Amino acid sequence: MSSIDDLLSSEPLPPSRHRSGVGRFLAFALAIVVLLGIGWGALNVLRSASGSDDYPGPGSGSVTVVVKKGDSLSAIGAILSEAGVVKSSSAFVSAATANEAANSIGPGTYTLKRQMSGDGAVALMLDPVSRASSRLVLPEGLRLTQSIEAASEATKIPVSEFEAVLQEPSKLNLPSWAKDRPEGFMFPATYDLTGDESAQSLLRSFVKRFDQASSDTDLVARSAKIGRSPYEVLIIASLLQGEGTPNDFAKIARVVYNRLDSGMPLQFDSTVAYGLGITRLNLTQEQLDSSSPYNTYVVKGLPPTPINSPGDAAIEAALNPANGKWLYFVTVNPDTKETKFAKSYEKFLTLKSEYQAYLDSKGN
Repeated sequence: MSSIDDLLSSEPLPPSRHRSGVGRFLAFALAIVVLLGIGWGALNVLRSASGSDDYPGPGSGSVTVVVKKGDSLSAIGAILSEAGVVKSSSAFVSAATANEAANSIGPGTYTLKRQMSGDGAVALMLDPVSRASSRLVLPEGLRLTQSIEAASEATKIPVSEFEAVLQEPSKLNLPSWAKDRPEGFMFPATYDLTGDESAQSLLRSFVKRFDQASSDTDLVARSAKIGRSPYEVLIIASLLQGEGTPNDFAKIARVVYNRLDSGMPLQFDSTVAYGLGITRLNLTQEQLDSSSPYNTYVVKGLPPTPINSPGDAAIEAALNPANGKWLYFVTVNPDTKETKFAKSYEKFLTLKSEYQAYLDSKGN
């Protein structure tokens, strides 16, 4: 066999030592990359599972944050994160997205805690307690002067600025049938404050809330059905609010309508007190004899305006009085608000003696 044949038939040469080293290096490097990828993924899983982008809660201390009009959930999350309330914006956004009620989180000042969980922050922002310092509560039965005093105290806007706006009632967007008379339209409700209110914007918000209540009760249409104007119904509702409690509103309303229909004077101490600019209802004879269009002992019919801002229950009762022939009522025990009703003057005198016995027991 020739040397050429020997070469062709000989065993193949062993692999190059250099080429084998490169292969092993590449294989090793690839393994490292895979392991690093697995490790990074596992780390992310563990991080997610351990909530490292979220505090465990429930938080401590106190911190105040301000949410502005138009702030998105992401913007709110950033505000909370910067204030140290939540660990990250995503913690808040994730919790808020999972809670449908979070859509109601609006502008205002919130008192929260530091290092809260996202869920905890959302829950507290939905709790009225977090807004206590940035809410204005107008109770039922406040007079116009009392309403603006409450608004001034809550917002630090001087009373004089509210009074200046009231001098131009056309700016309040009152119903046309109000005829620019604002008493009675500062609707009792809870109002969220954002910190950028003006006297005019606040008064308008009170009237807007009244409009909502008016629409909800169908005030205009239902007033017409009972033969009264919506303004008269509002006046009557204010009398109920000033004279009784919700349990008695419908019966007091019937007394009002019965007296009006019979031509009797209403004889309400609350209207006399309003005309005198006082709040006490245990009036002297001199006060009862005072000259005022609000003195319903002297002037028959309704007073010229509401005497306060009535709430939903009083308005509803004025539209839907109880059935009965009562002409009198007496709150025989002001402490318990127990009120009794009478059809005759003789029964009324009996009830009045009960009230006098109460006063005597109090040393009055």
